[in-house]
Amino acid sequence: MRRSREGRPALALVPPLPPEPVAPSVSFCSHCGARPETTDTTSRVCRTCEFGLLLESAAEVAPAAGSAFLVLDSSLSICAVSAAAEELLATRETDAVNRHVTELLVPADAEAQGRENLAVAITWAARGDEGFRRAVVRPANTFGVRLTVRIAGCGPKRAALVVFE
Repeated sequence: MRRSREGRPALALVPPLPPEPVAPSVSFCSHCGARPETTDTTSRVCRTCEFGLLLESAAEVAPAAGSAFLVLDSSLSICAVSAAAEELLATRETDAVNRHVTELLVPADAEAQGRENLAVAITWAARGDEGFRRAVVRPANTFGVRLTVRIAGCGPKRAALVVFE
């Protein structure tokens, strides 16, 4: 045990931790994936397609314009489907919203456990877990097709972003 100058027992101080770098975030449309040119915080509707809401995600996982992606809440319900995902999954956004994700996607490996589990990855992302995970999925109504997805958080209102690669 360390001693102070006066000879009393003293605790060793731990140097402060350096601040963690904040990942840059970008805004994107929940329907077309377009990124707004301005950071106008008063508008929440995409000016490109005039249909989707503007969401934010880490730049490394945010979808590119025209990419296929889903937005899900922590109960695994679908909140938004991009135009490209509508085509990829052969569904319309109006039919998919408020349905459970397993009605559209299932894990390609039904035995996956732990952090690789699709439901676990989506739930953690929707609750605000940092970083992203990859998973291999398949459309629920199709066999033999494997799709790799990136799963990360987005918002505002905290949700999970599932981007098809």
